[in-house]
Amino acid sequence: MTELPPVPGSLDALHPLVVHFPVALLLVAPLLVLLGLFLRERARGVMLAALVLMALGTAATFVAVASGEAAGKLADRGGAVAGVLEHHEELAERTRLIFTLLTIVYVGLLALPRVMKREPGRVPTTAFTVLFLLMYGAGTLSLVNTAHQGGRLVHELGVRSLMPASPQPPTAPVEHDD
Repeated sequence: MTELPPVPGSLDALHPLVVHFPVALLLVAPLLVLLGLFLRERARGVMLAALVLMALGTAATFVAVASGEAAGKLADRGGAVAGVLEHHEELAERTRLIFTLLTIVYVGLLALPRVMKREPGRVPTTAFTVLFLLMYGAGTLSLVNTAHQGGRLVHELGVRSLMPASPQPPTAPVEHDD
C-alpha cells in the first residue's frame, strides 16, 4: 500500500502546495465572466460562480504570500537568488492587492442592480463588464509575471522548499544463504 507524503508542518513548507491555487482560480474566473456576457438566462448564476472563484483565488493569494514570506526567510539568498526573490515578493504583494481590489469592484458590479433596485440595460452591463475584464487582464499580467518569477527561482536558480523527509517504506529482511 502506498503511503501519503507527510503534510508540511510549517507555513514555509506549504508554499509549493498553495501557490497554484490562486493562479488556477484567478485565471478561470474571467472566462466565467466572459461566458456570463453571452448567457442571458443563466448569466447571473455564471457571474456569481465567477465571483466565488475570484474570491477563493484572492483568498488563496493571502495564503500564498504569507507562506512565501515564511519560505523566503529560509532561502539561501546567494548569487542571483536575492534579486529574483525580492522581485517575486514585490510582484506577489502587488498581485494580492490588485486581485483584492478587482474582487471588490466585481462585487460592486454585481450588487449595483440590487442597490439601484433596477436592472441596467444590456449595453451598460456589457460595457462595464468589458471594462472590468480589461482591468482584470492587467491583473492577470501581474499574476503570470509573479508565477514566472517563482518558477525561475525553482527551475532556473534551484531554490527549494524545506519539506519534511518522506518516511521510507520498510524493507523486507534479506535472507542469507549460509
